[in-house]
Amino acid sequence: MTETNRSLDDRRNLQTMIAQLGILATCTAALLICFGCTGSHYNFPPPGSGANGDSFAVRHGTFKTETKIYRADFCTITVPENRDNPKSRLIDIPIIRVHCRADAPSEPVFGLAGGPGMSNMKWKPLDSLLAEHDFVMVGYRGVDGSTVLDCPEVAMAVKTGDDLLSERSLRRIGEAWHESAQRLTNAGVDLSGYTMKEVIEDFEAVRKAFGYDRIDLLSESYGTRVAYFYGVIYPASIYRSVMIGVNPPGHFSWDPRVVDAQLNRYSELWSKDSAMSARATDLAKCMRDVLHDMPRRWLFFNINPGKIRVVTFALLYNRSSAAMVFDTYAAAAHGDASGLALMSMASDFVLPNLFIWGDLASKGGSADFDSTRDYSKEMMPADALLGSPISKLLFGSLKYGRWPFVQLPSRYRTLQRSDVQTLLLSGSMDFSTPPQFATSELLPYLPNGRQVILSEVGHVEDIWQVEPRATEGMVMSFFNTGVPDTSLVKYVPMDFHVSWGFPRLAKTALAVILILIASIIGIIIWLVRR
Repeated sequence: MTETNRSLDDRRNLQTMIAQLGILATCTAALLICFGCTGSHYNFPPPGSGANGDSFAVRHGTFKTETKIYRADFCTITVPENRDNPKSRLIDIPIIRVHCRADAPSEPVFGLAGGPGMSNMKWKPLDSLLAEHDFVMVGYRGVDGSTVLDCPEVAMAVKTGDDLLSERSLRRIGEAWHESAQRLTNAGVDLSGYTMKEVIEDFEAVRKAFGYDRIDLLSESYGTRVAYFYGVIYPASIYRSVMIGVNPPGHFSWDPRVVDAQLNRYSELWSKDSAMSARATDLAKCMRDVLHDMPRRWLFFNINPGKIRVVTFALLYNRSSAAMVFDTYAAAAHGDASGLALMSMASDFVLPNLFIWGDLASKGGSADFDSTRDYSKEMMPADALLGSPISKLLFGSLKYGRWPFVQLPSRYRTLQRSDVQTLLLSGSMDFSTPPQFATSELLPYLPNGRQVILSEVGHVEDIWQVEPRATEGMVMSFFNTGVPDTSLVKYVPMDFHVSWGFPRLAKTALAVILILIASIIGIIIWLVRR
């Protein structure tokens, strides 16, 4: 072998080893993006051999919260896949009921987590809630239970080497949607049965099966949409409802003008921090410059502009990850693209597994998708700062995908009066569910509703974690009295300082791999000489 060939092989090996360690470095980014996607697994009883619609199987056990162990029922309910079809096949849905410790329990609380495309079985109910209320988790059809709308074709398509938001990528993802839908349909799945309407019917079937006269609802993000319509369709079944990160009808796609306005608000806060403004005088302009003149490579690593936009938007949901985003852009503006490279790489390891894609398409599309709109252009206007990248990715590709969803009846899509006692908890900096939509659109239809907006707080995770005692106090006082106790709410200013940002993580990972390579080479040389 010539010296030139050896040199080429050495470079190839170095690139491979660096890429492998880069994968390890993305673990931190993945944790930030996944929104708590990991969770415990439980054993549910199989349905009986003669199971028919709404039949139950129950196994008794225990459930552990952060500090205590409670009695629990692990159940399986068998329900029609599509209640509008008399010949529908049956599917099985898991249920967990955690029993409270009170002798005379108050109304049970049913949880509705975010999504669509995410599980509803990963709640860790508050001990204060379980003091007086049972807590019930009903699996989301299409995600939890016997039928899961996995779409590996879509998961593979979003790992494209092309710009993720390019027309070519969207068409390829659209083809993957079509392939997935055909495969599921050929397997006997009725995709028109996976809607919010059917989810509400599943919850109502569980309420009746447990013999509860009325229930309380604790919902987050997408779950707030289900909770609202649950109260509209079955007003006698719902007593009180707490919505966290409120998603009114019509907002499964994000408005790029609102996104940019929120970034400008962050830019104002940034300018008030002397240490931050020394790095970038105008944060919004800094981000615009980087996004519109995106470097395509850092060392051996490619940077995918579309993936950067998607990951950026996802990380803006909460304060701590938003600070990491801004740190990355400030570094890139000064020529350090390492953080962008790490974010781009993280996309391929996180985005494909972030959702159950078929559930996302069926529930999101049947509620808000409008085939007459050109999402590719609307979600990414020419003058936009960031635009609405996830909306372009999802609805833009669905336009090419021919996913066979059926639009929900209007009573499940349009605002209507609901007399349910409702508390809306919002963060003023929430990119996912901006509070102004709940204020101006939903609240007027809730005569017994009240909204509390937490200043400089983001989406659901922030509402629970920035002031945990205050949030817990408001939730529990509302469930118990109908009035939220806001006495513990305090202003917690946004903190832009980052100890371990993406640029530092990327360079640290690279340094570690280079040290490992040098050590391996040193050992090889020592062995050869020996």
